[in-house]
Amino acid sequence: MQAARGAMANFRLALIQLHVSAVKSDNLQRACGLVREASAKGAKVVALPECFNSPYGTQYFKEYAERIPGESTQKLSEVARECSIYLIGGSIPEEDGGKLYNTCTVFGPDGAMLAKHRKVHLFDINIPGKIQFKESETLSPGNSFSMFDTPYCKVGLGICYDMRFAEMAQVYGQKGCQLLIYPGAFNMTTGPAHWELLQRGRAVDNQVYVATVSPARDEKASYVAWGHSTVVNPWGEVIAKAGAEETVVYTDIDLKKLAEIRQQIPILSQKRCDLYGIEMKK
Repeated sequence: MQAARGAMANFRLALIQLHVSAVKSDNLQRACGLVREASAKGAKVVALPECFNSPYGTQYFKEYAERIPGESTQKLSEVARECSIYLIGGSIPEEDGGKLYNTCTVFGPDGAMLAKHRKVHLFDINIPGKIQFKESETLSPGNSFSMFDTPYCKVGLGICYDMRFAEMAQVYGQKGCQLLIYPGAFNMTTGPAHWELLQRGRAVDNQVYVATVSPARDEKASYVAWGHSTVVNPWGEVIAKAGAEETVVYTDIDLKKLAEIRQQIPILSQKRCDLYGIEMKK
């Protein structure tokens, strides 16, 4: 696998910053249309935003929830196979065994599901006078890391609030991931403060590419997303960034550059494992 990856040092990544409406069928149709557009422009890995098939909010999760496989994931599987791409399906509200999860599915070029990531860290915050939100009112947390292989590199998955937890990214780095993808919907308080900062931190700490995929901003929604889907390189530079509107962000991921950065500043081999460590417990 390493030899195959070495021969493919570049690939095009597309982030779909989708405008999400209250009509699931419209969201699915528009998402699949933009996936086809991204593929036509050379994207080999395409990612959708958090909660791409429904409005984001605890009052919506139960109404829009599906089992997996189900309607939304079937559409993702079909379009991944049609376009022969790796498709990170943002996230959808998932129902399983009477519980609800915020779940990201990944499909390969043959339409097979390669990974299913349930958001590990639930977004329960209270910033007085700004925003209060409690995902745990309706959602249950996932309990596992999620990684998948491509011919280009290994990819690690998180959803939104997962990005705040540096340990999770460190485990992905230890396991050989070179790209971390976080479908996310930061808001108008945390977005301007921390969205880019966290991505740059995760990228520099682990010498990986970090990509975040937000819904487009809808000022009339009950939860207003920050937008600004972004790609950061292992040097901590923002190499692609959207505004607030619906758009597709393209960037070429250069794994040769990643290798060079790791050679120049070899922190991965210089860690003092005799003094400290991060471990994956399950």
